[in-house]
Amino acid sequence: MRLLCIADHVDPVIYSSGLKQRYGKVDLVLSAGDLALGYYDFIVSTLNKPLLFVFGNHHLENRKDYHGKYDPFERSTDALERSVGATCLEGKVMRVGGLTLAGLGGSIWYNGGENQFTDFGMFLTILRLIPGMVWHRIFHGRFLDVLLTHSPPYGINDLPDPCHTGFRIFLWFMRTFKPRYLIHGHVHLYDRNASREGRFAATTIINAYDHIVIDLEKAP
Repeated sequence: MRLLCIADHVDPVIYSSGLKQRYGKVDLVLSAGDLALGYYDFIVSTLNKPLLFVFGNHHLENRKDYHGKYDPFERSTDALERSVGATCLEGKVMRVGGLTLAGLGGSIWYNGGENQFTDFGMFLTILRLIPGMVWHRIFHGRFLDVLLTHSPPYGINDLPDPCHTGFRIFLWFMRTFKPRYLIHGHVHLYDRNASREGRFAATTIINAYDHIVIDLEKAP
């Protein structure tokens, strides 16, 4: 299965008339957040592929539409700007194309803004995923294939400043549930030679900043 992963920056290689020619053969698009919903709609309408995303700590104007009681008859500007092509994975476990995926959005708490969490706050969010992951473990043989997050794990692909420090609780998550991949954003990569991949226990951690294509072999 081929994944197109994006995060944090509107990439001119993606937001172009050549998108279908370059990436028309991907099976699924994953966004690790901090991108506008209109960008997702362009990608979905061009590629005609499913797109799953989590919210980051920016571009949160429409987050309430996905986490509150959404009224389909509401004619406000916010309702009209709701993405019609992408699916929010935040706080959910889903099965798509033979893969089990879960999403955890937001960043570490640093100034009290929306979608920021302490490690304990993120742990409480993780608790919502456990019943779904156990169900998939019983019926599909593993808890999770891909964990899609906005922030990286602590000490892997993160930075030492208060805003870009990763979550320690993600280390526990990887040890316990053993996802094959953790795909994140949040940390911008301005150097083309900068490493965007790490490893922890059985999990490969990948920074999706701008975009990256991942070929997933079938799980054993």
